[in-house]
Amino acid sequence: MKKIAAIQDLSGYGRASLTVAIPILTHMGFQVCPLPTAVLSTHSEYAGFRSLDLTDFMEEFIAHWKELHLSFDAIYSGYLASAKQMDIVNHFFDDFKTDTNFILVDPVLGDHGTLYPNITPDMVEGMRKLCMKAKIITPNLTEAAFLLGEDPKQEVNTDKAIQWSKALSELGPEQVLITSAPGEDPRKVATLAYNRTDRRTWRVACDYIPASYPGTGDAFASVITGCVLNGNSLPEALDRAVYFINMGIKATFGYDHSPLDGMDQEKVLHYLNESLPYYRYELLDTPVK
Repeated sequence: MKKIAAIQDLSGYGRASLTVAIPILTHMGFQVCPLPTAVLSTHSEYAGFRSLDLTDFMEEFIAHWKELHLSFDAIYSGYLASAKQMDIVNHFFDDFKTDTNFILVDPVLGDHGTLYPNITPDMVEGMRKLCMKAKIITPNLTEAAFLLGEDPKQEVNTDKAIQWSKALSELGPEQVLITSAPGEDPRKVATLAYNRTDRRTWRVACDYIPASYPGTGDAFASVITGCVLNGNSLPEALDRAVYFINMGIKATFGYDHSPLDGMDQEKVLHYLNESLPYYRYELLDTPVK
């Protein structure tokens, strides 16, 4: 069974980070090996949450894995709470990267044009360094802007988003997937994927649902990780991840419980192992301006 080292925090309540990644990746048939960065009473969007920072324990945790000569088929990092954690993860990449595995970095920094409250400029730089060592990165449009030093509040059209994905690939990652990307239809939301190896850009659009749930970015990155381990092509992985998130949001939207509870992913986990009803990805030949 293939093994994935998942470096994120663990929340006692709420679907985010490891409580999202573990069920998705285990349902896809992989063993998830968590390297917890913190333990939280709830995810951080709940007011008054309690947190136990595990930064000082992470190095001991990793040292034991090294003593056991463990190896992983994929390394997947998500939200990191400090520049020190990013430095620890950077060294982890050096210690556990091999010629046969890959690194996926979900550069969790912000959304809707702003950084999250605790994210500092040195953390943006730390995340940029992690992206340099990854094969795949999955920023949203805001995170892409900060990683590139662009204005995150500027209007971005499809051509600009493609330009950003190519610029991000020049940092090091072979594949760049940008979520919350612009689409041609205001009733749709789009996700772009650029592959530096063949210089092709793919797009998958889906219905816009007027709802926001914590943890959907974690779910997206988790599905991409599993699809790549399964040998799917980039557009296939993109299609499955977008389809899963869209179905999960639709399965949740009709209820009146708090959006903070997250997407009801348990209802749609079975879609991860079923054939897609059809492929919706498109190859973009739009010239970059």
